[in-house]
Amino acid sequence: ADLSVEECCDKGVEWANKNRICASLPLISESRECSMTQVQCCRSQLEKQSCSDGVEFAHAREECDSHIAQNSTCEAEYFKTCCYCCLLGKAAQVQGQSCEPNPKIGYQCGIVFRTCCGKGEEGIDLSISDYAPKKEPVEISKEELDQEDPYLHDGCRGGGPCSQQCRDTGSSYVCSCFVGYQLQPDGITCEDINECITGTHNCGIGQTCVNTLGSFRCQRDTSCGTGYELTDDSRCKDIDECETGTHNCPPDFICQNTPGSFRCRPKLQCMSGFIQDALGNCIDINECLSTNMPCPAGQICINTDGSFTCQRISPSCGRGYHLNEDGTRCVDVDECSSSNQPCGEGHICINAPGNYRCECKAGYTFDVISRTCIDINECRRYPGRLCAHKCENTPGSYYCTCTMGFKLSADGRSCEDLNECESNPCSQECANVYGSYQCYCRRGFQLSDIDGISCEDIDECALPTGGHICSFRCINIPGSFQCTCPSTGYRLAPNARNCQDFFEVVGNKLCFYAGAFLVQNTKYLIFSLYMNLFLVSLSVRLEKTDTIRCVKSCRPNDVSCLLDPVHTISHTVISLPTFREFTRPEEIIFLRAITPTYPANQADIIFDITEGNLRDSFDIIKRYMDGMTVG
Repeated sequence: ADLSVEECCDKGVEWANKNRICASLPLISESRECSMTQVQCCRSQLEKQSCSDGVEFAHAREECDSHIAQNSTCEAEYFKTCCYCCLLGKAAQVQGQSCEPNPKIGYQCGIVFRTCCGKGEEGIDLSISDYAPKKEPVEISKEELDQEDPYLHDGCRGGGPCSQQCRDTGSSYVCSCFVGYQLQPDGITCEDINECITGTHNCGIGQTCVNTLGSFRCQRDTSCGTGYELTDDSRCKDIDECETGTHNCPPDFICQNTPGSFRCRPKLQCMSGFIQDALGNCIDINECLSTNMPCPAGQICINTDGSFTCQRISPSCGRGYHLNEDGTRCVDVDECSSSNQPCGEGHICINAPGNYRCECKAGYTFDVISRTCIDINECRRYPGRLCAHKCENTPGSYYCTCTMGFKLSADGRSCEDLNECESNPCSQECANVYGSYQCYCRRGFQLSDIDGISCEDIDECALPTGGHICSFRCINIPGSFQCTCPSTGYRLAPNARNCQDFFEVVGNKLCFYAGAFLVQNTKYLIFSLYMNLFLVSLSVRLEKTDTIRCVKSCRPNDVSCLLDPVHTISHTVISLPTFREFTRPEEIIFLRAITPTYPANQADIIFDITEGNLRDSFDIIKRYMDGMTVG
């Protein structure tokens, strides 16, 4: 089992207390972090012991050189360092000096200095004036006084009347000022020169002149930040709050400077078994709560002030343990050896001391309450992220389904539109739409209002305008109608409606007629093209309700025809259903046209509505799908 950092450190401290050496320290774990912690704690404990020995030696011998070290190890160096620093503290205490050391002697030495300086202050009377012998006053002549003090009559003695510098001229004195100051009209007082106002500074671009007493400094326009100050060369330098006295450490703490800030370290060092809080108070360590189990098996740990005791108890096994056959100790219960499969069927049970853990199969997770593997409901845990439409949970997995009108894609998650028209659900024509389909009828039929699928014949002859369809007589036929003429003297005209008494040959003029009709209803085409078009099938009747397709056929040497981008003109009539109401815009008809993958002439396909859109109820949407242009 992995050991905590506290356990590794305690082992290192324990070895240092017993052996006073860390060279042959046995490592208790293969973990790299534990090994480093164990070695560091052992060395730190040896340093504390060596330092304590040096302080005791200084108190006992009042010197450090007679100590004979066994070797030149780091522990011997710590011994001498602490011994010397203690002697310095004792000397400062005897000489009546302050117990605050010079910060340059180091943080650790400063702690020893204060400790040894503070000991013995109480009870030592530094006032010795009561025991000093009293001297009788002696009269001194003026000649002897002048000989003893040659500057007695110097006008600048003690600084003279000048505020800064004074020079005695014999009969008088002359006052002068330091650099950065100027003498006032009274000849005595000196006033600071503001170089930032007079322009005598040398601050560069990006710097601001800040006046100081007797000088100036150049400050960057951008601040250095808290804990730093700007140097003369416009660099940011750390402020030593401990040296400048700008820290706020309490009296019982020592200030330690850090980059951009400082730390307050307590002067009082806690004894073993205690830990120091942020306020410097020593708080007892409850060793019984540590993870290294200070007491052996069969004993209970009782915390005491600074230590702990172990008390033998009768075995009382907790959950996951039971007494051995002798009844002297608790042994682990192997829950995985039972036949009831605590993790569930198909899952792996791994025994652990006093417990067990489960390695669940994919799609399952371990439930800490029932302590078994339960199914993960992926559909509930990841709503809307697994499947495009519907998600169905299964034991250990899930599967996706699609709503009506869609089918599952190859990836098992996405849904693609189902082309219902492939199964021929309509009696005549079918138009696939996204998620559904739409039935429509050919010319001469109308969609049934009952089922929306069947197509019923339109009796054109029975319509209110039926009497005006044919010039003589109308005969209804499935999907259309037929006009007839009197049997003698007349024949049906080319438009199949009127009767005429002469014969008119229909030839290449048919395509010109179709072209002329398309020009009237299509705003994208030019009239000059239609003379170059011919009908694909001459058998088609030339009514604007028929499907007409003309392709370009240029005459020889007709360059304008060859360069014209229009190649094909198609005219299609679509019968739209009227049996349902639309509450929102829907795509009800698809017209598809295949375009080349790499068109040489940037071919384009144009869709337009020529008739039947009087109320602007219909619109055209053009897009590209799978190499096809869809309108």
